[in-house]
Amino acid sequence: MEFDLSPLWISLKTASVATIFAFFAGIAAAGWMKEYKGKARGVLDGIFTLPLVLPPTVVGFLLLLLFGINSPVGNFLMQIGITVIFSWLATVIASTVVAFPLMYKTVLSSFEQVDSDLSNCARTLGTSEWKIFWLIVLPLAWPGVIAGTILAFARALGEFGATLMLAGSIPGRTQTMPIAIFFAAEAGNMRKALIWVLVMVAISLAVIVAINYWDQSQRLSKNREPKGVNLIKSLSNFVIFAQFADIKLADTQTSSRQRNRILEHQVNGCSKELIVNLEKNFQSFQLNVNFTADKNTLGLLGASGSGKSMTLRCIAGLEKPNQGCIVLNGRVLFDSQRKVNVPSRQRRIGFLFQNYALFPHMTVAQNIGFGLQELPKNERRSRVQQYINMMQLQSLENRYPHQISGGQQQRVALARALVIEPEALLLDEPLSALDTYLRNQIEKLLRKVLSSYEGITLFVTHKLEEAYRVSNNILVLSQGEVVANDSKENIFERPSNLVVAKITECKNISRTQAVDSQQVKALDWNCNLKVVEPILNSLKYVGIRAHHLTFCDEPNQENTFPCWVADISETQHRVTVYLKLHYLPGDSEDYDLQVEVYKEKWTNLKDSPFPWYIHLDPLRLILMES
Repeated sequence: MEFDLSPLWISLKTASVATIFAFFAGIAAAGWMKEYKGKARGVLDGIFTLPLVLPPTVVGFLLLLLFGINSPVGNFLMQIGITVIFSWLATVIASTVVAFPLMYKTVLSSFEQVDSDLSNCARTLGTSEWKIFWLIVLPLAWPGVIAGTILAFARALGEFGATLMLAGSIPGRTQTMPIAIFFAAEAGNMRKALIWVLVMVAISLAVIVAINYWDQSQRLSKNREPKGVNLIKSLSNFVIFAQFADIKLADTQTSSRQRNRILEHQVNGCSKELIVNLEKNFQSFQLNVNFTADKNTLGLLGASGSGKSMTLRCIAGLEKPNQGCIVLNGRVLFDSQRKVNVPSRQRRIGFLFQNYALFPHMTVAQNIGFGLQELPKNERRSRVQQYINMMQLQSLENRYPHQISGGQQQRVALARALVIEPEALLLDEPLSALDTYLRNQIEKLLRKVLSSYEGITLFVTHKLEEAYRVSNNILVLSQGEVVANDSKENIFERPSNLVVAKITECKNISRTQAVDSQQVKALDWNCNLKVVEPILNSLKYVGIRAHHLTFCDEPNQENTFPCWVADISETQHRVTVYLKLHYLPGDSEDYDLQVEVYKEKWTNLKDSPFPWYIHLDPLRLILMES
């Protein structure tokens, strides 16, 4: 008797069609769930995943209830001439339902592993959510999509219980290989059952090998220079450079409508300035900032977690404040009272992320030109080349981010943010990931670029020296509050309170109380100090910076005290000397003041007999509130 191969063809045809349905449905569901933040997320995810954990017979029974002739859906389909129960369509439906969760969960996991800063960066470059999905998320998650597709095919191929209940076992129509195995074994035809088992094992083994091969090839591709443009990069490049014309019209129409709405909210008389007044709630503290920035670079200084980066993200539209308003050059970007919240892609704000957020599947030239989608090809190429020359990136145009150094990546990210000619440029700790040599090089380049930039610049850092060199004015944040906003000279020379003094690295601070109109007592240093600043009733602390202290040979002048060395700490250029006033220290931790001196001076000083004498210049003393 001739061996019937129909179960093989039915299984392959059914699994292929079911995989196609699961492919598109899984990607759509995963893409939507990635962005969905509502309270029903857990319930929806459970519904999407349910067929993966339910017994197949339960899934089949539920499908039977849904598509049966007594159900509204089944009755409707019968009226239009479609019969689901005990048809090949039923095998496809059952296989799709059980294969979908594998596709959905695998793709969702891959989507969530894509760095969110890449999507946020694309938004600041004027890219719509649809294009972000096609140009950034999908290409980077493509290995997971392929793996999910293979797993979905394998699951659809092996489906048995749900198919049997919904489609039955009709030879030549609905009898798949798993069903053929079951009925062959039940009839005692073990030879036939074994043949189908071996076929299933061979196909399943091929699937496992395919997944392992794919995974290994992806690992290798991350560790070697690509010799050509692979499928993912081809897809991405094609969409980026060939489909902009198709996408641009819709974006332009949307931008025009939004622009008309924005114009209705313009603020008269505002030009070349950024006005920020916002509140944003956190679990640990509330961000509450209010400031105005102009063409003079504003440095945002503060400790980690003080709200610096969140302030930038709110301005860029990547986070929504709870209330307040943000106005840039007369355009209202956010106003909680008037319900205005301009999308990030329409704010014309360049954002340089701390981790650079370069698109790893795009070359240097493609990264820089990503935000120039609306320009003609020749103009786009010319603009990109202009910024490549400006950032000294010649000969690197066709390299990928993993093929260039950290400093070069920084320059690419800066060029990408500037090439769109933003009205404001937000720099989120752009130098923190670089070593000292590269940091100095990039900082020099950054100062040069900012000197000719016509827009508004906000520069976030937790390093005082960086803020001082790059910025004209400094805003100091602490626990979400603005504690100082002034010129960098005033912030450094005359910090108004203890928090600002500590953030600006004043190392010598003592509790104090007024003695008379020109004298205070430093309680922690056990000495009286003459001061020249007016003494306020709210005075709580006195301080002096380590490099403002001086050693002298005249013990009888004002604010001069005997001292002994408790400890020293050296760098290649300077020595920090820890001093105890009035008497010998008990140990290395028993000190009052820190003094910074150059090594040349230390060489001449270190062998001098004790006691030494330290002078606290009245003009350098800082009087502070709490």
